[in-house]
Amino acid sequence: MAKKTKTAENPIEEKLNNLWELQQIDSSIDRIRTVRGELPLEVQDLEDEIEGLETRLNKIKDEKSELEQEITDRKNMIKDAKEAVKKYTEQQKNVRNNREFDSISKEIEFQELEIQLSEKKINEAKAKIEHKAEVLDSTQERFEERKKDLELKQKELSEIEAETQKDEEKLTKASTKARKNIDERLLVAYDRLRTNSRNGLAVVRVVRDSCGGCFNKIPPQKQIDIKARKALIICEHCGKMIVEPEAEEVAEA
Repeated sequence: MAKKTKTAENPIEEKLNNLWELQQIDSSIDRIRTVRGELPLEVQDLEDEIEGLETRLNKIKDEKSELEQEITDRKNMIKDAKEAVKKYTEQQKNVRNNREFDSISKEIEFQELEIQLSEKKINEAKAKIEHKAEVLDSTQERFEERKKDLELKQKELSEIEAETQKDEEKLTKASTKARKNIDERLLVAYDRLRTNSRNGLAVVRVVRDSCGGCFNKIPPQKQIDIKARKALIICEHCGKMIVEPEAEEVAEA
């Protein structure tokens, strides 16, 4: 982290120092977060996937239970239909005319069709249960695998966070403190530039006569203005703020 070596007498110079200091602090925070890399996102993705798999498992189990209940209901229907057939068959023995006989015969035929339909539905339900069981097993296997992956990723993330947490908290407090020394207008521009920058740089210095942000050449006269530290210079190519840090700050940066 950069440190100011002295209080700038020039208000503009002080603003430049404050901006540079804030950028150095925030860049240090960025480096810590880069160490964690994509791990937080990977952990979140795994958690979301596991939640989705758990929902799917519960749905398959519910569907399987419904099919099993359907089989039970169909078996009861077959039992009732067979009892009805037996009852109607007995009644046929005591009919008084052909009309009663035909009416009972139709009832027996209807019950037999109900038995056939129920047997068909039972076979279909059994086939579906068998398929659901296969899907359930494969989903359960993936669920267990992803849980193991999550445990490993969480452990890895926890270890990294344990190593960097104190430093990040310290730097975050320093960043908050440093922001209090910068005008609101400059902070808005600074935050916008950081948000739109892949490397989080909003404030850069001259590197080999070029902008430290986009590496386009800076005209000699503008380099003189930057070194004079009497105005805030904006890169005409990338829009980043270009400053000339104090000598000791450059050595530490």
